Amino acid sequence: MNILYIRGLRINWDTMPLRSYVWNIPSIANTSSLDFTKNVTFFVGENGSGKSTLLEAIASSFGYNPEGGTRNYHFSTFDDLSDLSQSLTLIKGVYPKFGYFFRAETFYNVATTSIVEYGGNDYHSNSHGEGHLEFLSFDGPGLYIMDEPEAALSPQRQLALLKHVYDLAKKGAQFIIATHSPILLSCPNAEIFSFDEGKITNCRYEETLCYVITKRFLNDKDRMLKNLLGE
Repeated sequence: MNILYIRGLRINWDTMPLRSYVWNIPSIANTSSLDFTKNVTFFVGENGSGKSTLLEAIASSFGYNPEGGTRNYHFSTFDDLSDLSQSLTLIKGVYPKFGYFFRAETFYNVATTSIVEYGGNDYHSNSHGEGHLEFLSFDGPGLYIMDEPEAALSPQRQLALLKHVYDLAKKGAQFIIATHSPILLSCPNAEIFSFDEGKITNCRYEETLCYVITKRFLNDKDRMLKNLLGE
């Protein structure tokens, strides 16, 4: 079901402050627009390639708290929001009734705020990974933006999240996910944007470094370890 809440984005570089570090992120600096055509979109790339910066800007521009949570969450422990969100125009479709922005690095703060300020679920009562998965298991159509949701999940739990994403997408949910997980990236009918090589480009699952390196390691572990460790 191709119901999209965000159909694309445009970056107005004329409004970007010259001092902004965003100019120093090649993948973003070389981009003026991006279109979304699938219910599941993945951002992939090396650390520092810009995927989390763009994801955060999308979430903030849509009204989600930059540190994570739903549109009702309003808290900040450290203001490091880039200037990109102010220069971003989202091409919106229908308006979602629900959604959230998930950031693995700030999940503890979101979980605590859920209890203290909103009387929500006590995600701290479970293990770290179980708390993550419970938060990620909201049901129903909506806009779900996730930054490295696999961080605390075992491979088996990543498979559970993959099924959840796939099932919700079929019901009309839209996901935009930055990830390093070859398990999540295998989601059928998803589009993948690579942030490597100084630009944002569409790529196939088998072309992502996540897949290539993992497959190479599993198929020839001894040789890779020998080369890596110099033995």
